[in-house]
Amino acid sequence: MKVLSLTEPYATLISENKKLIETRSWKTDYRGELYIHASVTKIPKEWKKNKELMGLVDNTSLNYGNIICKCNLVDCIYMTKDYVENMKKNNYQEYICGVYEEGRYAWILEDITPLKKSIKAKGRLNIWNYYNELEIMDLMDNIDYGWVSKEGEINYELDNFARDYTLQSPKETIKNKVGVCWDQVELERYYFKGNEWQEKTYYLVYHDKKIYPTHTFLTYKKDDKYYWFEHSWENKKGIHEYLTLQELLLDVIKKFIKDELHNQYKKENILLYQYKKPRYHISTEEFMNYCEMQELIKIDKL
Repeated sequence: MKVLSLTEPYATLISENKKLIETRSWKTDYRGELYIHASVTKIPKEWKKNKELMGLVDNTSLNYGNIICKCNLVDCIYMTKDYVENMKKNNYQEYICGVYEEGRYAWILEDITPLKKSIKAKGRLNIWNYYNELEIMDLMDNIDYGWVSKEGEINYELDNFARDYTLQSPKETIKNKVGVCWDQVELERYYFKGNEWQEKTYYLVYHDKKIYPTHTFLTYKKDDKYYWFEHSWENKKGIHEYLTLQELLLDVIKKFIKDELHNQYKKENILLYQYKKPRYHISTEEFMNYCEMQELIKIDKL
């Protein structure tokens, strides 16, 4: 779904059909169904001093951090001086519910319908896409297991991977329709962005003198349960539910030991890191070095 985040009380005013125009400094060519999200940002002090504006939401519960209604965005009008003056004279309530200045844009909203159940979300800038976890898995099914070289060549075998690989951006992975777990986790991170599910990403590696098998994966927390979201590891693909994060991480490690190490391992050589979004277009060595500078999770204490 396409979503627009607004600072309160503007989102609630739209949901209550008291505000039918959203004012922006930028133009949009998008037309169609649009969901309205009330951002977590608190009402600025100067807005609170506007008694006319705040009077429109007296005795109304605001909706911080929730997608609360849907509508249709039907037009985007450039504000001329005459347009601004006309709004102030003939549509004063709408005028006090936005920023009307020459050179800005009026986004015209119709068919506003409050949601029966709001959706928790952090929100993002501009018009953004919200996906639930099943929709994200469907989107990930467009990606095959493979990798892109520094020269832009698509490969499905791991020959020369260590030498020629480069980490893709999410948009590049979508375009190329291939990615190893390192790429796919970045795309998953991109799709999860904006929700309230507390997603985290992990890098699992086994170090010895001969091999360095790795796996990256994404987890999230929803309704007090923990989930391992897995797409690139083919025979583990799915959304796996756990009661605790500890249980989740231990299960991934156990499966990694069985499938990747064939139960032949030294415990001290297995390392797990929680890592944040890396820089794109880095090499195999750079990616591994980056992850191993992140937060080390002590496996013996899991």
